[in-house]
Amino acid sequence: MFNNLSDKLEKAFQLLKGHGKITEINVAKTLKEVRRALLTADVNYKIAKEFTDKVKNNALGQNVLKSLQPGQLMVKIVKDELTLLMGSKTSGLDLTNTPSVILMSGLQGSGKTTFSVKLGNFLRSKKSKKPLLVACDVYRPAAIEQLEVLAKQIDIPVYKNLDEKNPVIIAKQAVDFAKKNKNDTVIIDTAGRLAVDELMMEEISKIHKAVKPNETLFVVDSMTGQDAVNTAKSFNDILNFEGVVLTKLDGDTRGGAALSVKYVVDKPIKFISTGEKIDAIDVFHPDRMADRILGMGDVISLVERAQDQFDLEQARKINKKIAKNKFGFDDFLKQIKQVQKMGSMNDLVGMIPGAKKMIGDQEIDDSAFKFVEVIISSMTPKERAKPEIIDQGRRKRIAKGSGRDISEVNQLIKQFNQMSKMMKMMQGGKASQLMQMFQK
Repeated sequence: MFNNLSDKLEKAFQLLKGHGKITEINVAKTLKEVRRALLTADVNYKIAKEFTDKVKNNALGQNVLKSLQPGQLMVKIVKDELTLLMGSKTSGLDLTNTPSVILMSGLQGSGKTTFSVKLGNFLRSKKSKKPLLVACDVYRPAAIEQLEVLAKQIDIPVYKNLDEKNPVIIAKQAVDFAKKNKNDTVIIDTAGRLAVDELMMEEISKIHKAVKPNETLFVVDSMTGQDAVNTAKSFNDILNFEGVVLTKLDGDTRGGAALSVKYVVDKPIKFISTGEKIDAIDVFHPDRMADRILGMGDVISLVERAQDQFDLEQARKINKKIAKNKFGFDDFLKQIKQVQKMGSMNDLVGMIPGAKKMIGDQEIDDSAFKFVEVIISSMTPKERAKPEIIDQGRRKRIAKGSGRDISEVNQLIKQFNQMSKMMKMMQGGKASQLMQMFQK
């Protein structure tokens, strides 16, 4: 996510490097490129201009022109302003009532149903809640089925009433059901439309008044950019919602919604969704996202995910092997299976400071791991332990033995080398810190 924006911002800051003297002209040129980067990311012109004006005022006020490291100081100022633009601080959910009611709103296709299940799983696993999902989309039978199928995967109950066509009544029945069955959290999935319309707004407004939710969340597809922000304003005018959820941030998103929505509706972004897996949900941290946009990584979030998924003893063994340069394909396969539980590879690479630069523009396709095990199984024990001996002749034999194309074998070895580079880089700077955090 935000790769294009990150690259353009980095190029903007390059304008401050290599000059014997930093001038107001250089700063102005840099900020012009920053503004252009924001506009390319589908940020509203007014927001982009106001943002760069603030950065300029702060920069001149902090004597960037006299600083020994003006480039670094400018990056810090931009990071601070990005953090403020996206909400400044992390905002949690109000779960004080029993049951606490969370109402989902948004257009059709924004990801409300999938996110409802993700949120239920998150609240149960992270907050020790006993959630109930509610199917209130009475217009699209597939929505009820989708909710049930996803919820069944993680064993969370779904309340539905196929005989009732009034979603307001279904929502009220669900809250009563939750009270009787000791479900302390009720997550109501509502119907969406292809565009904002009067009937849609009237219906969700009635549900809102009937169940008086603790939280009303607006779920928005982040790939829709400025359209998403405009839709958020329409919903907020009717519902006065408590927070925003950005979905599909793992897709080809320019970032405009994430950077603009807080400014427009003055409501915090509470969660982001970065994949199709049920656990692909993160609490939104404005400061961490600013770091990632500026290519600084997000080691804290990476460690939090790792703590949820990794076995400490296995991590120690892998750490020793990397230190001794004995990291092989068997270890690679174990790591792949663990890492896949944490999210998409590209997302994880973005959390490691400097990793994107090392790997370059090469996308790490998760689907490429589909045949990893069968290819590795066709290697000899010696080849798995010492990958460097796998020459072209061995590659052809491995391809034939696994029934895969030689290009897939080459791709696997390339991915292995990429991961090895990342691990060695972390050995150099971050591995010891990660191990210490695992042990806390």
